[in-house]
Amino acid sequence: MRLSIDEAANALHLELVDVEVAESEEVAPGIIVDYDASGEVVRLEVLYLSKRPHPIDVLDFQFQSHRKTNEAARIAQDATV
Repeated sequence: MRLSIDEAANALHLELVDVEVAESEEVAPGIIVDYDASGEVVRLEVLYLSKRPHPIDVLDFQFQSHRKTNEAARIAQDATV
């Protein structure tokens, strides 16, 4: 996963997976979702950052990571059996 800000293009790019984009869709003004060949979301683009009602400041980003522990994953798997 990679997050980048292109100041020259005034855009934010979030790449979820490094694969070839098969299709793109503008889901809202200036919000583009890219899909791979199987229709999975692989990339998001937010255009016109400085012109948005709530401009995005990359310094305000807060990142969280949620990973299942081995025990939690085992319990979840047992629950589906």
